[in-house]
Amino acid sequence: MIEAGGVRVRRAEWEDIDFLVDLLGNEEVEPFLAVARNRADLLDEIDRSLSEPEEFGRFVIEADVDGDWAPAGAVGFEVRNRRSRIAFLQRLAVHPDHRGRRLGDEVARLMQRHLIYDLGYHRLELEVYGFNERAIAHAERAGFVREGVKRRAYLREGEWVDGVLFGLTREDLE
Repeated sequence: MIEAGGVRVRRAEWEDIDFLVDLLGNEEVEPFLAVARNRADLLDEIDRSLSEPEEFGRFVIEADVDGDWAPAGAVGFEVRNRRSRIAFLQRLAVHPDHRGRRLGDEVARLMQRHLIYDLGYHRLELEVYGFNERAIAHAERAGFVREGVKRRAYLREGEWVDGVLFGLTREDLE
């Protein structure tokens, strides 16, 4: 578990499944993510996260709400290139009830330090839909560098959309 600034991130457990299904299927969250949303796939991902903790992670974000920890979102990563120590960050989703507190920014910084300093990754990558202005602004606030655009790369709701690519290296944190 990693914690700072009224937010903590912990590895997802089976008991989190209802929260994760509800979060990822939320009408304000779903349009911005390309992820597994059904119970069986999410349970498989939780199992993999628990069995391969250095190469795959599914985490629950918890926020301090009046002195108690409440589920507030989710985040994940997976190894993209083992030899070059590259991890791909994905699925940052903050429940609409917890937005506006910059929890996502704090979680991004926690995950950056965890993946680079604790797990030994050298480079982190992420990609967001080109129409997701909020996620693009978040990535830039969190210190990621915009590296390019995959033009018309994803079919979303019958339309081809861009993917915006970001990266961050260990040297960027130092």
